[in-house]
Amino acid sequence: MHALTVTEHTDGRKGVGPLIPPLSDTLRPLRQQVFERVRAAGLIPRVQVAKDLGVSPASVTTITSELIESGLIEEVTSPRDGETVRGRPAVALGVRAAAHRVAGMKISDREHTAVIVDFAGNLIADCAVPRRPGPMTLPELLQSIENLLDRVCAKATLARADLSAVGIGVPGFVDSAEGIVLWSSVLSSRGVPLAADAAARLGLPVWIDNDANLVALAELWFGAGRGLSDFAVVTIEHGVGMGFVMNHRIYRGSQRLGLELGHTKVQLDGALCRCGQRGCLEAYIADYALAREATTALNWGHKEGQSIAVLLESLYDHAKAGNATARSIFRRAGRYLAVGLSNVVNLFDPALIILSGERMRYDYLYAAETLAEMDNLTINTGRPRPPIEIHAWGDLLWAHGAAALALSAVSEGLLAANRDMAAQ
Repeated sequence: MHALTVTEHTDGRKGVGPLIPPLSDTLRPLRQQVFERVRAAGLIPRVQVAKDLGVSPASVTTITSELIESGLIEEVTSPRDGETVRGRPAVALGVRAAAHRVAGMKISDREHTAVIVDFAGNLIADCAVPRRPGPMTLPELLQSIENLLDRVCAKATLARADLSAVGIGVPGFVDSAEGIVLWSSVLSSRGVPLAADAAARLGLPVWIDNDANLVALAELWFGAGRGLSDFAVVTIEHGVGMGFVMNHRIYRGSQRLGLELGHTKVQLDGALCRCGQRGCLEAYIADYALAREATTALNWGHKEGQSIAVLLESLYDHAKAGNATARSIFRRAGRYLAVGLSNVVNLFDPALIILSGERMRYDYLYAAETLAEMDNLTINTGRPRPPIEIHAWGDLLWAHGAAALALSAVSEGLLAANRDMAAQ
């Protein structure tokens, strides 16, 4: 299991957010570029900001003064390297952590998780609540969201009003721009305006997104993807999801519903998927697919009342003990995963593929023969395929991605307001 990787500094400050190379993205307003550069660095001198962005020190001084006056960043003094108390201390810029706090939540089929982070991305509190599987009605979901928020606020010793926004991730088809859940395994109804309904219930601004997108966002802000322009995250849990970062930004497609890798077709008229169609990749490698296969192949009809989690643990134990049928079930799922991953490589040519989610505990899914099969299915260009990393995160990473979604929305809103005020 990997840990979150961040940029460390001598006073303990951590940079978060995409590490966008200098001069590679000049379309965003300079004020936003300056703020994001400070946030990504953790601590950085003004002269370095000017150098990185290729602008005059005077321009940076003007913008940073406005950002300081607005309470978004602050000056931090620390002795220069090799200096004692004598001499003038160095001055650097950092995000003012206490300026805002946001919550991030993941709503899933197995448990609900939440985190609260400050404006600099530092974790204040986290919380996990198990739940019974199966879809919920909208009132039940809103009640669960409210209860979870109150619990994590209590752990952080904060009132709900101390938060500036809430980010929420759910599985399924989510239009993040409109705040609508078109379909989700955790909801019994379709076309739900969850962002607006949750905002009304909580009394706070709410942003929502597909949960796999939020894993990619977590890697982009806090993890292995911070310095990469393009990378893919494939999640394997109750379903199969994918988030794709293109030019340091989450790519969602024209209708904001793209990159549903789990619902790409790998077999005509194949196994039934929970989406109602047949032959989806998810129907061969998600946890319910493995449990269904195990129940049939191992004659586990007597275990029908057991949870999927218990069935999978039993299947994995049998495979580890050498049971040929159990091993063949994982092997078959691994081959289908190889098909899906080779398609990702052939379509997008990412710099890195991250496999994430609870099911990555089952190493048979990414055994050497699986990766070798993926190599055989990938176009032979004479160049090495993208590296693959396994991140067997818990659900708290997904909640961190939801918090990053909220942080991004809050900071962009504040920067836009500052820009409008400056223009008046």
